[in-house]
Amino acid sequence: MDGLALHIGNGVLDAPVSIAYAVLTVVALVFCVMRGRQDLDDRLAPMAGLVAAFIFAVQMLNFPVLPGVSGHLLGGALAALLVGPWVGALCVAVVLVVQALVFADGGITALGPNIFNMALVGTAAAYGLIVLLLRVLPRTAAGLAATALLASVVSVVAAALSFVLQYALGGTTQLVDYGLGAIAATMTGTHLLIGVGEGIIAATTVVTVAKTRPDLVYALRGGRLATTSTVGGAA
Repeated sequence: MDGLALHIGNGVLDAPVSIAYAVLTVVALVFCVMRGRQDLDDRLAPMAGLVAAFIFAVQMLNFPVLPGVSGHLLGGALAALLVGPWVGALCVAVVLVVQALVFADGGITALGPNIFNMALVGTAAAYGLIVLLLRVLPRTAAGLAATALLASVVSVVAAALSFVLQYALGGTTQLVDYGLGAIAATMTGTHLLIGVGEGIIAATTVVTVAKTRPDLVYALRGGRLATTSTVGGAA
């Protein structure tokens, strides 16, 4: 299905929907800036820059998920784990703006919907699950890796379904031959696999950082990873 991608191109969505989501995205980003200021400190500010640069670099690398289909890191779950939901959403948004303006990856007219899906919906869905999982899973390397993997899958699928909603509201004739159910099924199935690939990257990255500098992992809030023996002894 041509046009089925999370980096929405120009003309996939009609003007009213694109404009409405652009306005909604700007309002949400302003709110993220206001909340993000409360989190920024001497450690988080430089970390945000590193996270944005890392996501930008890794997004340039595609990995195969099906014959003829490839995906790349979106970064919402990774950003939420390392710098929190507010700053994380801003990091992903900055990456998407640079990609659209400099590399033409995603349409300029679809920049609002793209940021809404990948930076806002993706990061929010990931962080909600992260908070839940870190309450029930052991704070070990395995527990953190599982959290990163599952949060990445949910983040990518949530962003994909957000696009499906946008298309239902104002999709153009580019996909007119396909029903909304077929579009939703294709987007969900494909991005479920992409989410697994992203989850492996996110889990590896976050666990590596947590083992060396746990103070830089926002989701741990200054805590450390427990060892298996420590967990067993506490039990």
